[in-house]
Order: sequence, then C-alpha cells, then structure tokens
Amino acid sequence: MPSCPALLISGPASGQGKTTVTAGLALLHRQLGRRVRVFKTGPDFLDPMILEHASGAPVQSLDLWMAGEHGCRQLLAEAAQQADLILIEGVMGLFDGTPNSADLAAAFGIPIVTVISAQAMAQTFGAIALGLAQYRPDVVIHGVLANHVGSAQHAQMLQDGLPTGLRWLGYLATSEHIALPERHLGLHQAAEIDGLQSRIAVTARALADTALAELPAPVSFHSLPACPQPELLAGMHIAIARDAAFSFIYPANVSLLESLGARVTFFSPLANERIPGDADALYLPGGYPELHATALAGNQASTTSIRAHASAGKPILAECGGMLYLLDELTDVEGTSTTMLGLLPGRAAMQKQLASLGMQSLHTKYGALTGHTFHYSSMTTPLQPEYHAIGPQSATAGEPVFRSGAIVATYMHGYWPSNPALIAAIFRGKTF
Repeated sequence: MPSCPALLISGPASGQGKTTVTAGLALLHRQLGRRVRVFKTGPDFLDPMILEHASGAPVQSLDLWMAGEHGCRQLLAEAAQQADLILIEGVMGLFDGTPNSADLAAAFGIPIVTVISAQAMAQTFGAIALGLAQYRPDVVIHGVLANHVGSAQHAQMLQDGLPTGLRWLGYLATSEHIALPERHLGLHQAAEIDGLQSRIAVTARALADTALAELPAPVSFHSLPACPQPELLAGMHIAIARDAAFSFIYPANVSLLESLGARVTFFSPLANERIPGDADALYLPGGYPELHATALAGNQASTTSIRAHASAGKPILAECGGMLYLLDELTDVEGTSTTMLGLLPGRAAMQKQLASLGMQSLHTKYGALTGHTFHYSSMTTPLQPEYHAIGPQSATAGEPVFRSGAIVATYMHGYWPSNPALIAAIFRGKTF
C-alpha cells in the first residue's frame, strides 16, 4: 500500500487564497528537493494551469462525483508511488457542494490546512477556524494559516485568538507581489499573468518561515489493481487544438486516448497551424475563442484544414469554446461579431452574466459520461439536440448535445475516463 505525506488546502469560502498557498507550497517543496504532485478538487481548468506551473507536473482533477471514488483512489495511489508530497487544492468552501472538499479529505484520510483571509478581522478569525474544525468529526484539521494579514501585530492578535487545540501554521501578509488576478471564469490562464513565477516565488519564500515548510505525516492510499483498457482506438491519430484559445483540457482525457491506443498530437489554430493531414479525428476543447476571434477567423491555414477534415466526414468532438469556433458567428461582450468556421449552423453571443454552471452527466447506450458546464455565452441554432445532459441531483434537462454528420458538439466538458467506450465511439464516428 503506497503512502505519502499529503495535505488538502481549503478554507471557509472562495477568495481566501487557496490557489496562491497551494502554488507557493508546491514551489517551496520543489526547491527543497522534493517531488511534488498537485491535484485540484472539482472541475476546473484555470487553477490547474497555475498549479502545474508551480509543481512542474500535470495537475489532475479529483472529484468524487465526476471521477468517482475509485478513480480518485487510483490517481492518489499512483501519485503516492512517485512523490514526496501530495497537495490538493480544494474547491469553494470546505463544506460547500455535494460532494465537497471535506468529503474527499474524509474518504482518504487526508489532513486539511484551512486558509482563512484575515483582512478586516481579528478575534473572529479564531471563531471561524474553530467552526471549520468542529463542524464534522470525520475530518482532520492539520492547522490554520492566516492570509491577507496586515502586520506582525495583526498576526499575533490572530494567533492569540486561536482556540486551544488548533495549530497555528503561520501567515501570509497582504502583498501585491503575491496576489493572483481574477477574471470572469476565475483566475487568468497561467501564461497571461504578469510575473507569475515571481509571484509564486515570493509566496514560497514567505511560506518557508511557516510550519508548512515541514512535511506532514504520511497517508496510506489503498488502490485496487488497475484493469487494462481495451485498445478501442488502436491505430487512430487524434489531433487536439491546444493554445490560449483552446486550453480547457483535462490531462486525464488525453491519457485515456493514449491508453485506448490512439496517437495524440497537438496543433494551434491561434498560431495558424494546420490539423495534421493524417489525423483520423479532431478534438476542439473549450477555452477563450471570443478573446481571439479575429485572429482565429483570419488564420486561413487552420480554418481551411479543419473544414477539409469535416468535409471528409472525419469525426470532430467540440466542447464549449470549441463548439463556438464551429458556428457561423460569434459575438463578444462589446457587440462585435466575427465569422467563424461555419461547420455548425448557428450563432453565439457572450454575455456578462453566467449562463450555466454545474455538474452534468450524459446518458447514452454506452452508459453515463460525467462532466460539468460553465459558460458565459448563449447559443441559437436550428439543429435539434440528439441528447440533453442532466444534473446529478435532478432529471431536469441540462446542456444539449448536437450532432451534425460526424461532428458532436456540446457546452458540456466531459470527464472521459468516466466512459471510455462512449469516447471511443464518438472518435470513431459511431452513433451513441
């Protein structure tokens, strides 16, 4: 049974600094010569980009509903065999959602670091920390870290107000050299943050003076023997668009394609690269095509090659932003419309209000595919949905799934390891 020191970084709510602390810890322990594996709780693409930058390794998603307890257990056991430290960034507040970060920690016996923003707060900090520690008896609190602290005197006040039995781990001072900027989908993509490496390095230096510079106790991760995947995609070449416009890609999805026997290559529509001519299928993931619409529309080498791929009847799976790229037209929040690929009839418009958010599952003859939706655009199309996804606690229709020839398109971001047979069917152009 593999074991490895592990911590889950959480807090009372979003905006406490979980990503900042997790990234800083990852870099700190790398600098101490340790191998660090980082995970992100829940469906997320942006935080993992920053965490990967800090840890130097791909960041997998851990979600008891989307990936399943067995899937999470396997990922943790594999990491424990390779790493000296496992760090998991939680999602929202510690007890928010079903399942939530506390459920994950309890399922695998992982101690929790509670990060609490102490801005405009004094002794109430201790009350919040105590509430988090006592709310559920099945979770173990490793200690409390104060963030956004105004001064050393402020930190002492917070520490003095912490109830007996709760470990004070230290604090991070408020600093413009640490804070990570935000955008409507959360954090910016890692490549877009000015001085990202410097920000993470400053955080790492600050955390070096806290108790979090020490390794926690090891956690044992039991896993069942892995069942080899049948090579349902043997001999296939699958091209994936990957750049600043198309970056919402679960590493587990790519790994699945490879385990199914496919050869995977990447290309950049934003750099006007052609889809490889021998590609049997194409994946257009989500991202920010609306921020790069003019460039994408003008990149003739990419657009021509993708249209030729579609004209040849080769399969295309397009999720969220990838689907918008296939439409006739995309309008940004300023009202500027840009002609897109025209491979799916319809138009989409960005809006300032969130259009859809939540976990989703798609039920087909191959079984269920889990995933999530998160988008700020609305879409109109004459196409009739072939399916509708549904929410985990409701039979209410969720995101539509469209099929046009060999194109499958939806707002839903699928977690492909939840249904390898369905993914293989889609990329082979089969009905589902």
